[in-house]
Amino acid sequence: MTGFDVSGKGAGTPGFAVIPVLDLRGGRVVRARRGERDSYAPIETPLAKGSAPESVAAGLLAAWPARRLYIADLDAIIDGRPPDRAALRAIAAACPGVELWVDAGFSALAATEDFLGTGLGRPVLGTESQSDERLVAALSDRAVLSLDSKGDARLGPPVLHEDPTLWPRDVIVMTLARVGAGAGPDLSALAAIRAMAPGTRIHAAGGVRGPEDLRALATAGLAGVLVASALHDGTLRRPLEP
Repeated sequence: MTGFDVSGKGAGTPGFAVIPVLDLRGGRVVRARRGERDSYAPIETPLAKGSAPESVAAGLLAAWPARRLYIADLDAIIDGRPPDRAALRAIAAACPGVELWVDAGFSALAATEDFLGTGLGRPVLGTESQSDERLVAALSDRAVLSLDSKGDARLGPPVLHEDPTLWPRDVIVMTLARVGAGAGPDLSALAAIRAMAPGTRIHAAGGVRGPEDLRALATAGLAGVLVASALHDGTLRRPLEP
């Protein structure tokens, strides 16, 4: 892709981060579409042979050299299983020096603290997994908050969506219905959330189609974006060297 570098300077906003995404199910990477998790199948991608997490992670970073990966452990989110530490270790070994943001359905302080102690990544607290605001408040900037929605429905406790004083420094706006749908980011919703907390680093998730969407998000002042389908489909390519 032409004229857009990893730092975001090509879009006029230094520091804009593209964060490749892996969705794990049964120890394999699956293809996410519109948040319909029961229909997710093992991924077939030109970026890797097979769907092993470490192979797909390395393929994503070859397609777009990034400093961070986002991992959604669907077995943990949907079924309440412990995080797949074996898969996370394999990804970390294949991608040295890359930070992992891990959503594994964290909802209890003790289990989240235990995960932090492993050094396998920074926990992502999805609002869909929370019953109240206490875990988000307790972990603060040690975690990332994901404001989850599907269609017009905001998932999880309303207070987490409405009170930006509870938000850590990094927040994901996860629009599940747009994941893998190629519909483009919801720029108006993202602008409204950014206006609530101008000092918070807001990351979009869902709908990115190509470089034009990256430029629009960076121009709107977002800190970054989570991307999977556009990388696998080839509509985003390795940035040009300066």
